[in-house]
Amino acid sequence: MSNETQASYVTEGSEFDRDTNYIEDRILDDPHAPWPVEPGRYRLIAARACPWANRAIIVRRLLGLEDVISLGMPGPTHDARSWTFDLDPGGVDPVLGIERLQQAFFARFPDYPRGITVPAVVDVPSGQVVTNDFPQITEDFSTQWRRYHREGAPDLWPEESRAEMEDVMHFIYTEVNNGVYRCGFAGSQDAYDAAFDRLFSALDVLEERLASKRFLMGDSITEADVRLFTTLARFDPVYFGHFKCNRQALKDFENLWGYARDLFQTPGFGDTVDFVQIKQHYYLVHKDVNPTGIVPKGPDLSAWLTPHGREALGGSPFGTGTAPGPVRSGEEVPAAHTPAAWAR
Repeated sequence: MSNETQASYVTEGSEFDRDTNYIEDRILDDPHAPWPVEPGRYRLIAARACPWANRAIIVRRLLGLEDVISLGMPGPTHDARSWTFDLDPGGVDPVLGIERLQQAFFARFPDYPRGITVPAVVDVPSGQVVTNDFPQITEDFSTQWRRYHREGAPDLWPEESRAEMEDVMHFIYTEVNNGVYRCGFAGSQDAYDAAFDRLFSALDVLEERLASKRFLMGDSITEADVRLFTTLARFDPVYFGHFKCNRQALKDFENLWGYARDLFQTPGFGDTVDFVQIKQHYYLVHKDVNPTGIVPKGPDLSAWLTPHGREALGGSPFGTGTAPGPVRSGEEVPAAHTPAAWAR
């Protein structure tokens, strides 16, 4: 998991309860704000393995913010202290000059008592963390950084459907994004059984919704799709087995599976997903769930590239806008970590 860095995730006899206390500072499009929007000043720290961080990587790419917000990527695992930059030369983030994300938190809060989580935004000049409030980070990328969006960027927060979208996103967060963890970290049979039923009831609701809508809010992508996608991408490789979410696999849902492939094949979504890092993270970090540390070889991921047929519902991912261009040099997912590697 990625929003806790404590050594143990399961509390015997209890249901899973996520700590949702984050640093709530915001970067605002106001020159007088404590943290004003300023190109080049901030660095997004986001591990590819983490579903919450993957959201921020996707939104940054969809909106074309690569030139104004740099990206630091920790490796797929962490210990009880912090995420580490073990993929970078010398194990040091090349911009911040730190080995652990914890150092940016301690630079601002020397006695920071909570988990060191991703995504986090760090102020480069001071080396201090600004925020790790993951839902607010992506919303602010859309609303506060609008002056720096690429031409043709999608409107991920359309005003005309915002109220309904926020209800949908709340449902997705409580029932699906967090629902898989509620299953995986259940501390009793009763807690697991209740979590399992709750999760699949929610997936059934979404399956029905997507029977008539190409995307969650209609004919084009929104933030709601980003938030659901990162859980769906991890469902069969991790949640089905590791978290015992096994009533059926994602591939056994006609609409959700087609929808997930539609998004995966849309620039900005699948090209941010590293399935190898995802599996390494969950199976290596959660030692109380998987004490052997064995990372499974499967499942076969090549089906992510198969035709999805969702065009029949009309619409297009970017509406009147355009797709983002190629992935920024140095930010590509290694070819061996993609479905194409399975298809060979």
